[in-house]
Amino acid sequence: MTKAKSPKTKGSQEKSSAGATAGVLTGELARRAYRTMLEARLLEEKLAALYRSGKIVGGVFLGRGQEALSVSLGVHLRRGDIFAPLIRDQAGRLAFGDTILDTLRTYLGSSLGSMRGRDGNIHRGRPSEGYHAMISHLGAMVSTVCGSLVAKRFRGEKGTVGATCIGEGGTSTGSFHEGMNMAAVEKLPLIVVVANNQYSYSTPNDRQFACSDLLAKAAGYGVQGHRAVGNDLVDCLTVIGEAVAAARRGEGPQLVVADLLRLVGHGEHDDASYIPEALKKSPLGQDCLELAKQSLLEHDWLSEEEAVSWHKAVEKEVEETASKVLREPAPDPTEEDWNAFASLGRNL
Repeated sequence: MTKAKSPKTKGSQEKSSAGATAGVLTGELARRAYRTMLEARLLEEKLAALYRSGKIVGGVFLGRGQEALSVSLGVHLRRGDIFAPLIRDQAGRLAFGDTILDTLRTYLGSSLGSMRGRDGNIHRGRPSEGYHAMISHLGAMVSTVCGSLVAKRFRGEKGTVGATCIGEGGTSTGSFHEGMNMAAVEKLPLIVVVANNQYSYSTPNDRQFACSDLLAKAAGYGVQGHRAVGNDLVDCLTVIGEAVAAARRGEGPQLVVADLLRLVGHGEHDDASYIPEALKKSPLGQDCLELAKQSLLEHDWLSEEEAVSWHKAVEKEVEETASKVLREPAPDPTEEDWNAFASLGRNL
């Protein structure tokens, strides 16, 4: 792990929501993170199957290969924080409090889901709980989180942070620039995690940006930068834990860049044939879920028996929940009031 050079600000260590001191990795935290990664992987495999069978309308974008990075952000956030996840952040969503049930309800258009079957499957959220519904994966959520953090500042709320994720392609957009610049000038407690998955859809990095290292953007904006190995759960937990703790201490925005490889196409409609085999077989192409399991076994934080038991339990929960949701009612347009949730005072 390396950091971009930046001024240090003194501050005491914080306790994370998972009960680990900032910067100190515990077996309990790693176990929770791995279990959540497993839930995200098996849930998304079910979503892909439902999509192929025609049960899901709209796109399905999987986070396979990015679960270690996503979950590491989710587990370090706590009640009162703000989280704006993107299309590949199922692991982070679950870690932040989303459920397998509500995920399936949203994707399958159940009227019992948090979005009442009224919006796209990846736009779900509960804003009143700091869980933002995604507007766009192209940088818009950076400014959205900044606005929420400024609102908290005006209300005198302290000790909270805001976080979002973005792909390397999204860092080329004006929305990303405006949001990062505002966060830097206002010294907001913002954490932006960049998943450098080598391809922005089918556009390779050398056609996406000219700088040799995305971490250089941290120095350009005047914020602290951190590098993580994107498919290494232990490294992601450690690096992102430090970044969240620094933001919570009042050290301003934190930019985390993680190199990894998306192990699927841009969406279920994309076969990713443009990705070279050599890249797939490189260290970047190693599956973060398998690497995380091996790491936990080596640290004696998990046994083979537990790993098998967890897999069976999660698989059963996903299957039973999917069967339940498939029997739930779809929205009835004749009973819909078509008003915005906010105008009705709904607790979302």
